Amino acid sequence: MNYLTVLTALVFAVAIPVVAKTPALTSSSAAFEQFFQQLSLQCGKAYPGKLTLEPEGDDMLTGTELLIVHFRECTDTQLKVPFHIELEATADWNRSRTWIFTKHADKLELRHDHRTKEGDDDKVTMYGGFSYGEGTVIRHEFQSVERTAESGYFRGWRIEIEPGVRYTYGTVRGSEWSWRIDFDLSQPLAELPPAPWGHSE
Repeated sequence: MNYLTVLTALVFAVAIPVVAKTPALTSSSAAFEQFFQQLSLQCGKAYPGKLTLEPEGDDMLTGTELLIVHFRECTDTQLKVPFHIELEATADWNRSRTWIFTKHADKLELRHDHRTKEGDDDKVTMYGGFSYGEGTVIRHEFQSVERTAESGYFRGWRIEIEPGVRYTYGTVRGSEWSWRIDFDLSQPLAELPPAPWGHSE
């Protein structure tokens, strides 16, 4: 065996473990797993956003305040994603909301963790639902069973994620958005926000 043959064999042998250790979802992964992975790619980063759609008469947001999403706590099966709202009138922040995504064996779950400024559970908290339908790599909908039963048509939440482009959260009625906010994933914030209310630093 000449020198060139030995060298080629060594390079090939060294290269194999490197390729084998590269994690990647395959085309056989379920859509909900691929979607969860897309969200996970944002871990440790925060992004600015704004209101893009609001029902008439809804005054929760003005449309001019800064909104921040922070992919803060991440494990293989759960993501805790605080949603911070700038309070323009008082130059303060509402840090009461955290979206919780949980990956189960065959679906995803979305919950809304709402806390008071003292860190206690809000009067309305941990509402949400499970993913509805197959979804896609970039979009999943979560059904509110109670609201759907009350109205007679689909009610729930829609989440969309395009890494490097946008993260969108909103509510849907039927097949249409009813409330929507968009975050710019091309603009990660240099300074991360503090912990949301009720969560440790």
